Amino acid sequence: MTTARPANPVRSGNPALLGVAGLAGLLLVIELAPRIGLVDERFLPPASTILGALVDEASDAAFWTALSDTMVAWAIGLAIAVVAGVLAGLVIGSVPVLRALTASTVEFLRPIPSVALIPLAVLMYGTDLGSTLLLVCYASFWQVLVQVLYGVADVDPVAFETAKSFRFSAWARIRYVLWPTALPYVFTGIRLAASVALVLAITAELVIGSPGLGKEIAVAQSSDAVPTMYALVVVTGILGVLINLLARTGERRLLAWHQSVRGEVPV
Repeated sequence: MTTARPANPVRSGNPALLGVAGLAGLLLVIELAPRIGLVDERFLPPASTILGALVDEASDAAFWTALSDTMVAWAIGLAIAVVAGVLAGLVIGSVPVLRALTASTVEFLRPIPSVALIPLAVLMYGTDLGSTLLLVCYASFWQVLVQVLYGVADVDPVAFETAKSFRFSAWARIRYVLWPTALPYVFTGIRLAASVALVLAITAELVIGSPGLGKEIAVAQSSDAVPTMYALVVVTGILGVLINLLARTGERRLLAWHQSVRGEVPV
């Protein structure tokens, strides 16, 4: 006789509700910890104080200007990195000799932290938008390039040779054979690059002083406006979540025909 296994409460529960419950628990901890003396309120204000500072920031035009500056730098840098990464990946991946020639160069340049380029960025562009774009593009480009190279390498050689035997042009082989195979990898690269681009945009603003949320966080910290500093940090976290959700939603919709997405459980 076979006995039924008890249902897993995590699997049977609603993931969205579980996520909200976890967030509520975190807010409760942040609210209580300074009030009962576990941490100094000067360094970690209660969640209600941070929320009040966030409401105050939302009513300030300077906040929306800083948010706009950050999103503009993020969007431009990501767009440049995606276009350059996809084109370079398709060209390098499609030519075996070129792939072999550039392999060591890619592996050398890819691990270099973008923050190590901050002195160069400041030297070239000062505290203007160009400094932020340099760091964002550099970090995001490798995310896209590597994924595109993986996608090109995953193309079925039999299908590619079959297309050749039917005298498909180079453009037709890319469009009908290579591109459909590489597209899921491209979207993975874009999703990774989108998150990395936001991190580098905030970092550049924080360290260099370029206009944006990062600069406002540094100003709040230096002026001892701790609740405002935390409120702005919360905003950057919300942006990260929204960007990731947007990227995943776009990936599922645009790749609904692909088997990797058809079998995916929406989160």
